[in-house]
Amino acid sequence: MAAPHEIPINRRDLLLVGVGATVSTQIAAQPTTPEPALDMQSTALHSVQLRVNGELRDLQLDPRTTLLDMLREHLALSGTKKGCDHGQCGACTVIVDGRRLNSCLTLAVMHQGSSVTTVEGLGTPRRLHPMQAAFVKHDGYQCGYCTPGQICSAVAVLDEIKQGIPSHATADLTSAPLLSAQELRERMSGNICRCGAYANILDAITEVGGAA
Repeated sequence: MAAPHEIPINRRDLLLVGVGATVSTQIAAQPTTPEPALDMQSTALHSVQLRVNGELRDLQLDPRTTLLDMLREHLALSGTKKGCDHGQCGACTVIVDGRRLNSCLTLAVMHQGSSVTTVEGLGTPRRLHPMQAAFVKHDGYQCGYCTPGQICSAVAVLDEIKQGIPSHATADLTSAPLLSAQELRERMSGNICRCGAYANILDAITEVGGAA
């Protein structure tokens, strides 16, 4: 066995050994505190009553539940789609108390007593809402994922114009907004169609708006 002074070791190896020993000592010295378990049952449920598509619904919900998750997970109304979940695509648009709303950005408990309309509440396969029928007629969709939000938003947009509510595209704030392509494009800009069916969507809304 070689004497300690005869063991071949260079400066680099010596430094690596020293660093390794220091790190090992620090890791061993750190207390190991276990992570507290997340208790999903600790949050008290809240009673929420809403009128959804004309039907009064009483629910017990975690206060962190979004309106979108309430519709999809608790009421099985899967027509409202979860797209970006950040309020950027419009796929989750529903109509709450007459106004369109991104349901992924609001909590269900904030709408106690509200009236919520989803795409299922606008019409049925045998009795389509005029906007639903126009989307079919003008091929206002391809994959169809954004279509429920597009339709709900379009219905609310025509109501906004009818009420005289201006948009950023309204040139004269003292006059009623026009049912123009510019107005519709501006008002529908929050609803993204990744398939690019915008021209057909515009034709569908224009037809329904002109017939109203």
